[in-house]
Amino acid sequence: MQHYAVMKSDKWVSMKNDMTHRCSSDAEAKTFLQITPAMSTPLASIFGSGFLVIVPVLASSVGPYSVLAMLVVAFVAFQAGAVVRHNILCAEPVLEKGEQRSTLMLERLSSFALVAAYIVSICLYVHILSSFVLSAFDMDSSFNKSLLTTIIIGSITFIGVAGGLKPLEKMESWALYITLAILTMLLLGFAMYDVQYYMDAGSFVMPAMPERSTWEMITIVAGTLIVVQGFETTRYLGNEFDSQTRIIASRWSQYLSLTVYVVFVALALPIVVILNGDYAENSLILLAAEVSVLLVAPLIIAAGLSQFSAAVADTLAATANMTEMTVGRVNQRWGYALVGGLAMALAWSGSTFAIITLASKAFALYYLLQCCVGFTVCKNHMERLRFILVGLALLFVLVFAVPAG
Repeated sequence: MQHYAVMKSDKWVSMKNDMTHRCSSDAEAKTFLQITPAMSTPLASIFGSGFLVIVPVLASSVGPYSVLAMLVVAFVAFQAGAVVRHNILCAEPVLEKGEQRSTLMLERLSSFALVAAYIVSICLYVHILSSFVLSAFDMDSSFNKSLLTTIIIGSITFIGVAGGLKPLEKMESWALYITLAILTMLLLGFAMYDVQYYMDAGSFVMPAMPERSTWEMITIVAGTLIVVQGFETTRYLGNEFDSQTRIIASRWSQYLSLTVYVVFVALALPIVVILNGDYAENSLILLAAEVSVLLVAPLIIAAGLSQFSAAVADTLAATANMTEMTVGRVNQRWGYALVGGLAMALAWSGSTFAIITLASKAFALYYLLQCCVGFTVCKNHMERLRFILVGLALLFVLVFAVPAG
């Protein structure tokens, strides 16, 4: 594997493409049980907050075209995922040798961008948590959300500085199971509601088209990239899994999650009309209540647990990356304090929709730099062209994305 990135023959180009885009014969032999453990981290991250907010964001921006918008976001995300998988195969051996300065520099820059993205996502996760929890007590004001977000992030930071967050890291698996269970219940509930509604009415009523320009719609949809973020986590699981396992886990995590997202948006869209154009980050609670009041409490519990777990995981990741980047100059305790402090400051920077867009921009920068990393080690001109096209799409998100609302 260490020599793959420097082979230049046509035979290698063909073999590399096959390994990057499809499972190799050896990889095909891996059982699902071998791949599943490597899928838990990316799935937990992808499903972490996206399904909670994607429906109101898309409905408020493109109305009846929400499914089409979700397909576009999914396509861009999958192409970005392909870049990350390419870098697992081709960039990691080059980085391990440390002989290519441009690749090393770009990888370091992307690490800084990833830390920044994690800090924004921590704030986003807890902001969503606060919104769902406060809605249960009819206290969902902007000030209360920012205040509760600050308190929760402050608590995570205090625990980290005092003794470390490792004991809380095990929550990720349980949060994933509970999230998937609630998501399955919502999908079934929405499907049954849609079938019954169609049998009674004979047709669906789609949400009204918002009064926005085409440019405004495109730039709002561009700001939703964060909802499908998480596939890049396999890039940093090299100590636990081999490259083939990580590549397949990343790919199948995207296959599964992106399919669920498209189906979820499609099933929820006929119910969105009950909101009468009044969209908020916790609108999913109202949609769930319309289907069955029994779904509301589990949804709020799942939202709280999944967002808290995701915030802890990203705090750990951001602190570990910061310590590594500074070669230990910023120790773990100072890392927790710095990451938590910045995330708490962001809690007062705007609405949840604004933080979603900021997080999308932060991850777009990281993925863009990963495109540059891949470009420096790629010997295939067609793949270089793909990196350029994906990079341009990510650059558009970075520069032009705006929040819904």
